[in-house]
Amino acid sequence: MNGDWLIRGRDGRLSVYLPSGEAVLCRAERGPGGPWGIARKVGGDQLLHPVLAVGQGPDRYAHLVSWRPTGKVESGLVHSTHFRPHLAALDWHPIGHPDKKGIRTGPPAVAVDAQGRAHVFVRNSGGGVSLLTQKEKGGWNPWWDLKGRDVQGELAAVTGESGRVELYAAVPGALLHWRQEEPGAQPVLQEAMEASVRPDTLHALATSADSTTLFYTDDSGDLCVWRPGGKPTAVLAAAGPGPVSAVRCELDGHDCTLLAQRSASGRVAFAAYPTQDESAGAWWTESGPSLPADALVRVTLDEDDRVVAASLSPSTGTLLLTRRKEEPGLALEAWREI
Repeated sequence: MNGDWLIRGRDGRLSVYLPSGEAVLCRAERGPGGPWGIARKVGGDQLLHPVLAVGQGPDRYAHLVSWRPTGKVESGLVHSTHFRPHLAALDWHPIGHPDKKGIRTGPPAVAVDAQGRAHVFVRNSGGGVSLLTQKEKGGWNPWWDLKGRDVQGELAAVTGESGRVELYAAVPGALLHWRQEEPGAQPVLQEAMEASVRPDTLHALATSADSTTLFYTDDSGDLCVWRPGGKPTAVLAAAGPGPVSAVRCELDGHDCTLLAQRSASGRVAFAAYPTQDESAGAWWTESGPSLPADALVRVTLDEDDRVVAASLSPSTGTLLLTRRKEEPGLALEAWREI
């Protein structure tokens, strides 16, 4: 899965999305902070490949993208919108292929701009990145080739506080960054930064009115951050091999960035530091039970802006959840299975 699969909906309810067999499932709170309902299929009976990208805009609608089989070896992308967790999502709608037709070219990524338009990024057969964008009043624009080459692993799409969409990608020995100059415009390749980066470890977050921050693991095993226009900085050793999740939150009156990652021991590790002040230092604190090797970790904020962390095992469907206690620091409630 690529994107924030743990999200807070327009009505304040939390929900999670996960591929299951040839479908995508959604589980949601029955009410904000309340018990959770059963898993429900999203988007109708369309058969899907086990891949999912999730994006959410300021309207808090969820945009889902997956690949579907269109022939013996060929596939095409499909899109669905989920307006509220307790309602049915729209049926999957075919949106094409970056090369008109062919095999799956890579995992998609989704970001949603200030006008609520989904931006679907995916690697093309040339090794670069292609983009498909929604029109504001329905339908889709033609595919754009954003160039680049030798793109590896998952893309990291993010919407800045300006409402404009940005994209990060890993290539051998470097990171690439695209950014929109104007709302609705084609993102432009702004910078290529020399860096050693492990593919499939990228995560991007809006961290100020003017900038977004990319988190990734380098070849030496350090968790690094990069804000375009500057140099990458190592924050601390990565807790484990997978991607990190990050959210901005208030801790004891300070604007902080909270990181969460499945550690090498199998538990969830947390670290926090003042937003965009990596020099302040950070360290990991582990929490909860040991998780399956395929467990994914995500953090978000609930309707009361309390930190919520979740782990999800795609192989078993096991969902564990914890919330921050109403006390100083980052004390968490006991993890519970949903």
